[in-house]
Amino acid sequence: MRDVRIVESLEAVDRGAWNRLFMGEPEDYDYLRAVERAGLEGFRWRYVLGFAGGTLVAAAPAFLMDYALETTLDGGWRRWAERLTRLVPGLLTLKAGCIGSPCTERALFGWAPHLDAEARGAWLRGLLGAFEARCRAEGCAVVALKDVAAADGVLCADARERGYTSVASQPSADLPIDFPDLHAYAARLSPGARKDMRRKLRVQDRVRVELRREIDDVLPRVMGLYAETRARADLALETLTPDYFRAVLAQMDGRATMVLYWQGEDLLAANLLIAQGETLIDKYFCMEAVRGRALNLYFLSWFTNVRLCLETGCTRYVAGQAAEDIKRRLGSRLSGSAHYFRHRNRLCHALLTLAAPLFATGPEAAA
Repeated sequence: MRDVRIVESLEAVDRGAWNRLFMGEPEDYDYLRAVERAGLEGFRWRYVLGFAGGTLVAAAPAFLMDYALETTLDGGWRRWAERLTRLVPGLLTLKAGCIGSPCTERALFGWAPHLDAEARGAWLRGLLGAFEARCRAEGCAVVALKDVAAADGVLCADARERGYTSVASQPSADLPIDFPDLHAYAARLSPGARKDMRRKLRVQDRVRVELRREIDDVLPRVMGLYAETRARADLALETLTPDYFRAVLAQMDGRATMVLYWQGEDLLAANLLIAQGETLIDKYFCMEAVRGRALNLYFLSWFTNVRLCLETGCTRYVAGQAAEDIKRRLGSRLSGSAHYFRHRNRLCHALLTLAAPLFATGPEAAA
């Protein structure tokens, strides 16, 4: 008998039971618990749990928020919407419930290893149905699925069958680490890219690279770099807090690292990485624009992360969204994803579907 429950804190879930459903996933219980403790403004956390005979066999993180549509419009449409909301505050804000997390690379669903494809499909329908009912009870106008991978065909098909509309999000980049060293990696790049990288990396002798698992002494500067980088992005759903960085570094049992880039005594960039098994995820890269670009710190960080993969035995470097042309040039493969949404009111849903092409697809900050 299927039993689906929804809880408001991951503390209500056994850590081992959760992680057994997400084997090899870097964004595991410890990471999600750190996100929950970070005090991100505007988010209310939910966790959708499926039990069979009292055993956790299916799970997904979720959240509720007041979603301001004007923040996800492009260019002139955003300026027009912002003027409208100044006249009528809250006009374009919808209470929304979303499967996924503002701080994970994609929508996460965890399954007991013994579940076959048919059983997973049945549990998926059960989880979505229960979450939709909870969203109705909490007054949400919109239910959504955030960053569903195109390769997750069952989830995509089920969302469409349930009447959800899809909006493409930015592709995610990952680099297979199937080469023995940096020289072999560089040899795979195009001649133009190799020449460009050699030129860009000449400045590395002027930069000091430091790996940290505790950053309290430099956290104010890191937050300043984060704020500057976020301001350059077209869209950022969440605003990270100092407690986010503290919690992730402190609670992930040595699997989170902050890489700091210094010129003399000046901290110019910071890069948060998390790892699990054979995967390294580049979570956030924050940089002072003018001096950081002059020193090509984005490219230095890329090669630093590839080197870390080689040193630690990681076979997959997940570079995430944004700057996809650069990442493709550096040998990454891109995988598509989409957001899915459904408004409770059919007329409103039809209007949102018509407006969907106007929405921005995701964060884009200049390297």
